[in-house]
Amino acid sequence: MAKKVILTGDRPTGRLHIGHYIGSLRNRVMLQNSGDYTPYIMIADMQALTDNARDPEKIKNSLLEVALDYLAVGIDPAKSTILVQSQIPALNELTMYYLDLVTVARLERNPTVKAEIKQKAFGQSVPAGFFTYPVSQAADITAFKADTVPVGDDQEPMLEQTREIVRTFNHTYNRDVLVEPTGYFPPKGSGRLPGIDGNAKMSKSLGNGIYLADDADTVQKKIMAMYTDPNHIHVEDPGQVEGNVVFTYLDVFGDDKQKIADLKAQYQAGGLGDVKLKRYLMEVMDSVLAPIRERRAEYAKDMGGVINILKTGSEKANIVANQTLQEVRDAIGVNYF
Repeated sequence: MAKKVILTGDRPTGRLHIGHYIGSLRNRVMLQNSGDYTPYIMIADMQALTDNARDPEKIKNSLLEVALDYLAVGIDPAKSTILVQSQIPALNELTMYYLDLVTVARLERNPTVKAEIKQKAFGQSVPAGFFTYPVSQAADITAFKADTVPVGDDQEPMLEQTREIVRTFNHTYNRDVLVEPTGYFPPKGSGRLPGIDGNAKMSKSLGNGIYLADDADTVQKKIMAMYTDPNHIHVEDPGQVEGNVVFTYLDVFGDDKQKIADLKAQYQAGGLGDVKLKRYLMEVMDSVLAPIRERRAEYAKDMGGVINILKTGSEKANIVANQTLQEVRDAIGVNYF
């Protein structure tokens, strides 16, 4: 039975945090190691430039940080192809062909694009590259004939846009060249992790995350500053578990579910202080992050080797993408010579 092909990745706009680990990275490692998939993991630098074009150094510097984070969590270059988007020229040509099959009105209706334009407060100054990035994503997915794309609920409209492009292309040119992808939704418990400040979203822009690259002291300081229950002033006071970020993290990262249940009961009844609770979370987080931190430090000793991994992966990806591009050109009829 042929392996399914996965396409996933991240924008290099900074180091990755534990929200990325829970939401996607951990699951990628599991899928990679299952032996059932051929994963392509893309560092989407061109997509990052759509709203950072005037700060290319940010993207350049973040690219290697993201690569280190990938390797640190266990993404294996022998099992997954790690590639850099800008190093795959075929993606640009595919995007141009697909743009001719998509209307401006359809892009304007994309809920994910609308939400992100509002979030980034572009107003009337939306970069054209950002506006059309769902089409670029379709090029990324179809170039490798990915039939499986890990997505969160908020990304499903992007995937539907790709499916529409695939159907339109295959129908227009009467060829079954492109593969229609399906979404892979991570297992329960792989959702969005709140920020340490209690904000519903952990994000680089809000500065409320714990990063995979953070040393033990930094993690400790961040946990000690973590949002709990503002009304839990004294140890003997009954405390609120719901909305308490410390308990949210314990539910996600802790293995001893019985101990966590006992701590919740004690906290709600009164008699458990925030400092003691946070110290337990430190132990739990260190057991998760210490191995990642150590692997990251080892890879960081040989940045030339990390660059070579990206170069090799991109070269391998180029072969596949160029083959798809050839088939697309044949279907359209632009192979004149």
